Amino acid sequence: SQGPISGVNKDIAVLQCHGDCDPLVPIMFGSLTVEKLKTMINPANITFKTYSGMMHSSSLEEMMDVKQFIDKHLPPVD
Repeated sequence: SQGPISGVNKDIAVLQCHGDCDPLVPIMFGSLTVEKLKTMINPANITFKTYSGMMHSSSLEEMMDVKQFIDKHLPPVD
């Protein structure tokens, strides 16, 4: 088993995305996962985004949110 999350990882930024019509992974499981994460790392750094009508797939809106998240949290690549 793993020990508690410590050090710099306590402050890692997390973006969790979920379609509200996902037939394979019900949105309830996404909600439970994000609540568990909030007990392990800084809850202020966790973003849980849901996408209306999205199934077990992706969307342009989600990919734009992922791009924005990456641009905000990772240094630019030369």
